[in-house]
Amino acid sequence: MSVISIVPLASKPCLYKSFISSTHEPKALRRPISTVGLCRRAKSVTASMSMSSSTALSDDGVQRRIGNHHSNLWDDNFIQSLSSPYGASSYAERAERLIGEVKEIFNRISMANGELVSHVDDLLQHLSMVDNVERLGIDRHFQTEIKVSLDYVYSYWSEKGIGPGRDIVCADLNTTALGFRLLRLHGYTMFPDVFEQFKDQMGRIACSTNQTERQISSILNLFRASLIAFPWEKVMEEAEIFSTAYLKEALQTIPVSSLSREIQYVLDYRWHSDLPRLETRTYIDILRENATNETLDMKTEKLLELAKVEFNIFNSLQQNELKCVSRWWKESGSPDLTFIRHRQVEFYTLVSGIDMEPKRSTFRINFVKICHFVTILDDMYDTFGTIDELRLFTAAVKRWDKSATECLPEYMKGVYIDLYETVNELAREAYKSQGRDTLNYARQALEDYLGSYLKEAEWISTGYIPTFEEYLVNGKVSSAHRIATLQPILMLDVPFPPHVLQEIDFPSKFNDLAGSILRLRGDTRCYQNDRARGEEASCISCYMKDNPGSTEEDALNHINGMIEKQIKELNWELLKPDKNVPISSKKHAFNISRGLHHFYKYRDGYTVANSETRNLVIKTVLEPVPM
Repeated sequence: MSVISIVPLASKPCLYKSFISSTHEPKALRRPISTVGLCRRAKSVTASMSMSSSTALSDDGVQRRIGNHHSNLWDDNFIQSLSSPYGASSYAERAERLIGEVKEIFNRISMANGELVSHVDDLLQHLSMVDNVERLGIDRHFQTEIKVSLDYVYSYWSEKGIGPGRDIVCADLNTTALGFRLLRLHGYTMFPDVFEQFKDQMGRIACSTNQTERQISSILNLFRASLIAFPWEKVMEEAEIFSTAYLKEALQTIPVSSLSREIQYVLDYRWHSDLPRLETRTYIDILRENATNETLDMKTEKLLELAKVEFNIFNSLQQNELKCVSRWWKESGSPDLTFIRHRQVEFYTLVSGIDMEPKRSTFRINFVKICHFVTILDDMYDTFGTIDELRLFTAAVKRWDKSATECLPEYMKGVYIDLYETVNELAREAYKSQGRDTLNYARQALEDYLGSYLKEAEWISTGYIPTFEEYLVNGKVSSAHRIATLQPILMLDVPFPPHVLQEIDFPSKFNDLAGSILRLRGDTRCYQNDRARGEEASCISCYMKDNPGSTEEDALNHINGMIEKQIKELNWELLKPDKNVPISSKKHAFNISRGLHHFYKYRDGYTVANSETRNLVIKTVLEPVPM
C-alpha cells in the first residue's frame, strides 16, 4: 500500500469539534471478507502504462484474470493524521458575521435609492452578485436574496434581452447571456431567440475585431449560456460553436491572467463535467489573484472573504468524514481484496465536490459505501470471478437471504454478507428521511445491475460482440449510474414520493440519459484498456461491427456526437417546467451524473487515479485555501 508524499496539513492536535454524530461512525463488518481464494500476485501501474490484465493462480487453485490496478493511494494512517483549525467556533462566528454583511449588500442593491444602485447597471449588479455567490459556493446562505434579485431582473426581461441597467434601452450581449443562463437554471422560462439580434447580416454573432476584456467576458458568458441548451435550439448550438472558437483564439493572444485562467477552466470542464467545489476552489484562486493586483471592488472582496472561510470550514468537516470513510474501509476487511480498485477517497472527493451542505454527512458517507461495493462487484464480474461463480452470486442476490452464502465460493461470502447488511442499513436510513420502506427499490436496482454485469461476463467468456443497440441497452444499466444514485438520494432531506422518484429513477428518461452518457463517455476513455484485458465488447467495437469498413475514429466521432445530443436532452429533463417535480428534486441526481462524467474527462479517473484525480483530491479535500 502506497502513501502519497505530501505533508499533513497541520502537525498540531486537532482543534475542531466533530461535526459528525455517532450515527455516522463506520461499522465494521460482522465478518471480515475472507481472503481464501484471492490471488496474491498484483502489479501496480502508472498513469502512462497499459492497464492490460494478466492471469494468476489463486489460493483455491483457479486460474483467474486480474486487472493490474494500482494500489490505494491514501494510507489510513495518513488520513487519520489530518487535522484542521477551521472547525473552531471562531471561524463559524466569523462566517455568520460575513453572511450578515453580504445580505446587507444584497439588500442595498435591491433598494431603489440605495447607495450602490445605479439605473445604468442595476440589472448587471444583481446578476453579478448571484453569479458570484454561486460560483464561490456560498449561495446556500442567500436563497431568498437570489430569488429577489432574479425576480427583479426577470421583470425587465424582454424578447430582445436586457441591458446592464433598467434605463438602458439597448440590450447588450454580456448582460443578456449572463441573465439567460442564471434565469434558466433557476426555472424561469427563457427563449433562445433573444440571441438572434446579436447576429450580423451573415448570420454570425457580431463582435469587434478588438479583443477587449469586456468583449471577451461577453463571449465567455455566451459560451456558458450555450452549455444549458435544449436539443432543438439551433441558435444555442451556433453560439457554442462560435464562442468556443473565439475563446480558444483569445487564449492564444491575451496574456496569462486571471481572465485567461477562467477561460481555460470553463473550456476544459464546461458544465456537465464540472464539480461545484472544484469550480469554487478555482474561482477563489482567480479572485485572490485579482485581490493581490488590487482590482477587486468592495463587494467582491467581501464575497471572497466569506468564500475562503466557508471553504475551509467545510474542509474541516471533509476531513472528519473522510476519517470515518477510511476507518470503515479498513475495518471492513476490504484491503485484503487484492483484485479490486480501492478508491474510497476518490469517491468521497466526488460526492463532497457536488454537495457542500454540512448537514448532509449521511448522504456523502453512504454514497461512498455504495460506490465502494459497485467497484468490488465491477472488478469481480469484469475480471476475477469465473462465469459459474458469477451466476451463483447473481442468484444469491436475488434470494436476498444470508443463508444464500452456502453455495458461494469462500471469497464471495464476505462480499455478499457485507453487501446485504449495507444495503439493508441504507434502506433503514432512507426510511428516516422518506417515511416509507424503499428496500425493494434498492434490491431491484441491484438485481438489474448484476444482471447486466452477468450478461457482459458471458459476452467476455464467449467472445461475443453484440450489436450497438444491444450493447447500449445493457450498458446503460451496467454503467452503475442508477445504483450509485438511488439509495444515496433517498437519504437526503428532500422528499421523494413515488411520483417524483419515477421521474428520476428507472425507467424514466432522466435515468436513461444519465446512464447512456456515462456508458458512452466511459467507453471512449476505457475501451483500449478494456480490450487489453480481454473485454472486446464496447460501444466502439459494436459500432464498427454494425458498420463494416468504419474506423475507430468514425466510431468515436459518432459516439461523441451522441453524447453531445444526449447532454442537451438531459438539460431539458432537468430544467423543463414541471410543477409536480421541481428542479431541486432532480438536482442531486443530475450532479451525481456531472461528477461521474468529470472523472472521465481525460481518462478513466477511477482506474488510473494517480494523476489528475490525485490532484483533485489534494485541491478540493486535503488542502485549505490560504486565508
